[in-house]
Amino acid sequence: MPTITCIEDLRVLAQKRVPRMFYDYADSGSWTESTYRANEADFQKIKLRQRVAVNMQNRSTACEMVGQAAKMPVAIAPTGLTGMQHADGEILAARAAEKFGVPFTLSTMSICSIEDIAAHTKAPFWFQLYVMKDRDFIERLIDRAKAANCSALMLTLDLQILGQRHKDIKNGLSAPPKPTIANILNLMTKPRWCMGMLGTRRHSFGNIVGHAKGVGDLSSLSSWTAEQFDPALSWADVEWIKKRWGGKLIIKGIMDVEDARLARDSGADAMIVSNHGGRQLDGALSSIEALPAMAQEVGKDIEVWMDGGIRSGQDVLKAWALGARGTLIGRSFLYGLGAMGEEGVTKALEIIHKELDLTMAFCGHTRIEQVGPHIFVPGTFPA
Repeated sequence: MPTITCIEDLRVLAQKRVPRMFYDYADSGSWTESTYRANEADFQKIKLRQRVAVNMQNRSTACEMVGQAAKMPVAIAPTGLTGMQHADGEILAARAAEKFGVPFTLSTMSICSIEDIAAHTKAPFWFQLYVMKDRDFIERLIDRAKAANCSALMLTLDLQILGQRHKDIKNGLSAPPKPTIANILNLMTKPRWCMGMLGTRRHSFGNIVGHAKGVGDLSSLSSWTAEQFDPALSWADVEWIKKRWGGKLIIKGIMDVEDARLARDSGADAMIVSNHGGRQLDGALSSIEALPAMAQEVGKDIEVWMDGGIRSGQDVLKAWALGARGTLIGRSFLYGLGAMGEEGVTKALEIIHKELDLTMAFCGHTRIEQVGPHIFVPGTFPA
C-alpha cells in the first residue's frame, strides 16, 4: 500500500482500481470540462495570511449543519453510482461518515437503497431527491426517506435536463457494465473491483428498480430515467415537496443571486451553491467564485453552503471564510472509496480535517467560527 498524504494520492490509486467507465463518470465534467476544472483551480487563486506567535492550543473545527453536529463543516455529497466505485459503496461511505462525525447524503441514483443505509447505520442521514415526472414515485420516495428517519431532504434543482458528458457517452456508461469487448478487457485489469462485485447483490439503482412503475429490471431502467427527469420543474414544486416532507429542507444547485433569493423565500433551511461539479452547464462560474455574492445577499436568512472543487481542508477553510457555513465533498470521498473502500473514505475525511485544522492555526485562529475574509491576502480573491 502506498503512503497516502493527500486526496490526489487517493485519486491516483482509485484510477488504478476502478473500471474506466466508473472512474471517468466520477472524474469528469460536461462538454469542454472548463467549469469542472475551474471549480478546483479557482481555489488556488485565494492566498492566505500566515500569522505567528499566537496561541494555537485547543483548536476546534466543530460546527452544526441544519442543526446537526459535525466534526467539521463538511458533509458527504450525494453522488450517483457510488456503489459502482466499490461494492456496497454507499453503505461503506455512510459508515465512514458516521464514525468520523460528519453527515452523509444518499443520492436518488444510488446503487444501495435508502433502506440499505438505514439498516447499516445508526446516525441520521440525509436523502437527496431528484424530481421526476412520476409524482407518485416521488411521494413514495419521500415517504421511504421519512420511514428511514432521514434528518433532512436535499432537493437538487439543477438536473431538469442532463448535461452532455462526453466520457460517459464514449464509455457507454451503464450499471452494471454492458459486456462489450472493451469493457471485458478493462474489467480483467480490475480483479479487486470484480471480486467485490461478485460478493454483493447490489448492482443497479436500489431506490428505483422494483419501486417505480414500469421498472422491474435493468432493461426498462435506462428508458425510464431518460424520460423521467422533469424539465417543467418549478418553485411551486419546491413548495409542494416542502409540505410533503415536513422536515429540514436543503436546496442544491443555486448559482445565481436571484435564485438564491427564491431559495431563501421558499422557506428552505439551507441552500447549496453548486454547479453540479461542472457536470451540467459548462462555462458557468466556479462554485467558489459564485459563493461570496450569494452569501452576502441571503446568508443571514438561510444557511449557505457550497460544493465543487474541494480537494483539501484549505479549500474548506476558504469557503467558510467567504460565507459558506457548510461544504460538501463528492469526488474527494469517491477517490477514497474507489481506492480503499470504507478505509479510503475515512482516510479522505482525515486528510481534509487535518489540513483544515493546521491551516486554521497557521492563519491565527483556534475555532472555525472566528474565521472570515480577513484571513486572505488583500487583493488576491475575490477580485
